[in-house]
Amino acid sequence: MTVKVTERDDAHMSHEGIAAGIRIWDVHQQDLLVGMFHSETDAHSYKAELEREERLRSREMAES
Repeated sequence: MTVKVTERDDAHMSHEGIAAGIRIWDVHQQDLLVGMFHSETDAHSYKAELEREERLRSREMAES
């Protein structure tokens, strides 16, 4: 599983968001957008949560 955190570039922001100085971090799981956060820390925390859940699912599958 691939989970990535990227800062949204201005080409993908509204003019209002750019003017207000808003920054958004996107979380992608296997190239699908699964979360958007105003805090980079929150985005990385969500990434870690997704990776932890995937490890647990993998272990459960291996045990059955």
